Amino acid sequence: MDIQEDIKILILKRHMTLTKLAQEMSLRSGKKMLTSSLSQKLSKGTLRCSELGLICEILGYDLEYKKRN
Repeated sequence: MDIQEDIKILILKRHMTLTKLAQEMSLRSGKKMLTSSLSQKLSKGTLRCSELGLICEILGYDLEYKKRN
């Protein structure tokens, strides 16, 4: 799985849409996030780490770095 699929699954689990996620990102960040822009970032793999952190926060998940064994 890639990040695009993971985020889409998490959105579905929260009974949310990509549009609602983009709106919530705009509200929380103070920067306009269009649904089309978010969709492009996901499909092209150009999502910033800060954006991913915000998505996780909105969806109720933690983003963590874990050392490999």
